[in-house]
Amino acid sequence: MRTPVNSPFTPGSDTIPAVWAGRVDQVMDWVNVVRPRRMRGIAERGRTILGEAGLGKSALVRRIAHLAQEGGDWVTPQLRIPSGGDPMKVVAQAVLDLANQAGLAVAREERVRNVVERVRAVAVAGLSITLDRHPGPEPFTALTALLTEIGARAADAGKAVLIHIDEVQNISGAQALSQLLIALGDALVYERTIVAPGGLQVRQALPIAVYLTGLPEFAETTVTCGGATFARRFATTVLEPIEQADLTMALSGFVLEGWELADDAGGTHRIRMSQEAAALIADLCCGEPFLFQLAGERAWFAGISDEITIDDVREGWATVRTEATAHVERILTRLPTKERRFLEAMAALPAEQRSATNIAKAMGLADASKVGQAAQRLDTMRGIVDRGKPYTFRHRAIEAYLTSSWPRVEA
Repeated sequence: MRTPVNSPFTPGSDTIPAVWAGRVDQVMDWVNVVRPRRMRGIAERGRTILGEAGLGKSALVRRIAHLAQEGGDWVTPQLRIPSGGDPMKVVAQAVLDLANQAGLAVAREERVRNVVERVRAVAVAGLSITLDRHPGPEPFTALTALLTEIGARAADAGKAVLIHIDEVQNISGAQALSQLLIALGDALVYERTIVAPGGLQVRQALPIAVYLTGLPEFAETTVTCGGATFARRFATTVLEPIEQADLTMALSGFVLEGWELADDAGGTHRIRMSQEAAALIADLCCGEPFLFQLAGERAWFAGISDEITIDDVREGWATVRTEATAHVERILTRLPTKERRFLEAMAALPAEQRSATNIAKAMGLADASKVGQAAQRLDTMRGIVDRGKPYTFRHRAIEAYLTSSWPRVEA
């Protein structure tokens, strides 16, 4: 029997959902590119995963981190940066925990002990450590030094180090962001010299991987604080909604063999889902991982039988229709006025007439040049539209909200 306690759907919790959909490219990037290159001592950039709310950025990197941890690598927890908080304190404490795992807290070398003590001071004082009462190197210097010590220990142990910093758009102040990005970037490009078989000296990068996740605005912030240096040290991906085929694939296990649950008699039974119910969930969520988990959860809650029906999906979705509406409205409300007006004007046009010129005219502007910057931001920075011929929506939930009766569903 399905109950709220045994539901495999987990909307909005930043945990790794049991029912996983899509994001294969990003997961395999860790498996096939980032980790193998770093473990071979080959330089590889950090990863910045950006996107609008609800696209599963944090859950994606937590899944990558879980894979790393299962393989024995050294992994930080999800380091969430609060609005206005000092990121150096948060990261310094996590790096100290990694240092303990690496055995550096009890190291005998005076140099290492001094670095650990300095980072302990950063974990307490943050950026204010640079005041006279805390003489010594800048916080970023101490953090880089300890990260490279951890990386060297990890390399010797055959481990990778993965650091995940979340909500990076909340880092306020150029000094805080600059110090953090320099510390992480310097650790990523650091190379040590080892003696290879035959006495040959070889320089190798350390097995350190850094993942930053947050809202798209972070990309603009790095232009002023990091610029070209940040771009060289971090590769940025702007997430888009999940493809319909990937959503269908994620639910295929329910349709074909059922989701296995333990029963009260010490055995197991399976919860199945009709093909029509799975198709409706995939359609309703418009590629949004948050809405996918929400629709699946509420369909699960809508009954107790061993089959989730299309009526269960409809009934469950009706209970969260307002929440789905609010989810899209929050995204639109965050946008600058001109970008929101652009989307509204674009949505009001027939699909085949969505050109920059026509959108500008619909906004009451003279020509396409007046909307060029807004269109560029909505495309390259936010991933909401595609400036093709004609323009199209990438963000399917925004498109549905602006052009149809979604999130309503016919009974």
